[in-house]
Amino acid sequence: MKNLQKLLWLVAIIGFVGGAYGLYDRLAHGHLDVSYGSYIPWGLWVGAYIYFIGVSAGAFLISTLVYAFGVKRLEKIGKLSLFTAVVALGVAMLSIWFDLGHPERALELILRTNIHSVMGWMIWFYSVYWLMLLVELWFALRPDFVAWSARKDVAGSLAHFLTFGRRDVSAKVLASDGRVLRVLGALGIPLAIALHGSVGALFGVVGARPYWNTGLTPIMFLVGALLSGGALTTFVVLIFGPDAGSQEHAETVVFLGQIVLGLLALDVILEWAEYSIGLYAAIPADAESMRLALFGPYAWVFWGIHVGLGVVIPAVILVVRRHSPTWVGIAGLLIAATFIAVRLNIVIPGLAVPELQGLEAAFSGPGLTFSYFPTLTEWLLEVWVVSTGLLAFLIGYRLLPIVTRETAGAGVAGE
Repeated sequence: MKNLQKLLWLVAIIGFVGGAYGLYDRLAHGHLDVSYGSYIPWGLWVGAYIYFIGVSAGAFLISTLVYAFGVKRLEKIGKLSLFTAVVALGVAMLSIWFDLGHPERALELILRTNIHSVMGWMIWFYSVYWLMLLVELWFALRPDFVAWSARKDVAGSLAHFLTFGRRDVSAKVLASDGRVLRVLGALGIPLAIALHGSVGALFGVVGARPYWNTGLTPIMFLVGALLSGGALTTFVVLIFGPDAGSQEHAETVVFLGQIVLGLLALDVILEWAEYSIGLYAAIPADAESMRLALFGPYAWVFWGIHVGLGVVIPAVILVVRRHSPTWVGIAGLLIAATFIAVRLNIVIPGLAVPELQGLEAAFSGPGLTFSYFPTLTEWLLEVWVVSTGLLAFLIGYRLLPIVTRETAGAGVAGE
């Protein structure tokens, strides 16, 4: 696993450096070198945003199995799941921040919230969710911060600072911390559901887009969040989980794989219901978007990336090789990496069908097209954003006691 961690460091550094041109182009030239425009105003960055929001919510809900429901067999990965949720949320916010025409005005969503707007509610959900994640992660790590503060290195100095002077690790105080974690975990469940459900509602309430306008949309977003977040957490635990190579580590990965398989089946059922009913009803504006996703010029994204690499192959692995932690982790990576295709197949086909017949031929000019494929700038910037998140994860994994549990009283490091 150490070699895979080194490989991820290499990938993150290459992506960070190589993607920097996309960052420069976006900051220097704004939205000039992008494919989205007036007719298709949302593109890759919005798809990435809703994808990583889902990953964050899904990873957090995995952590609630530890802190809210007390599932002992997942106890050692609770902090790792929380940390994954924090990093994924940061990547999501960075992705959507670059998509904004005036990113500096994002604060206005909080200062001048329209309480009748779903987006207005979303920004408050994000703010509370972000704060709750950080507070819960701190309480989960506090005993380890105290233990690490005795170290004579950068990690020790950081741990000493992050105790914020609260260094009591007596049984009474630790029990109090445990109660706080249970409360935060329990409160976080409806908050995480509301968080990603509101993202789905943002699409579902758009009556002018029949492809999105259904009560099933928030539910599909939520199930997709659980699936993608659970799948990524499974891979992360395989590579970064505590006691890698031990029987306990293997059993944890296999158990997560069983959860992911159940979520994959549920997600497929919901997707089948959406597409089969929509195509059978044949309401033109709705069915046309579905046909575009299934049989349009980018049908290979749906059938090849999503169905082939993201459903069929992982499902076979999770059934046939369900007892192998390595194969289960690979299946999790396949599901997590390809789920961005699901999000793009929600965003793009819903916008790529003209709202008025003949609109595509009525005007011509930059941005007045219903055809969309991300430009090099869009790809490179998103590579930079994801690489930044991966670097943040890797650095945090090195400097914070995410998986290392130390005995505070003895001050002995152990993994």
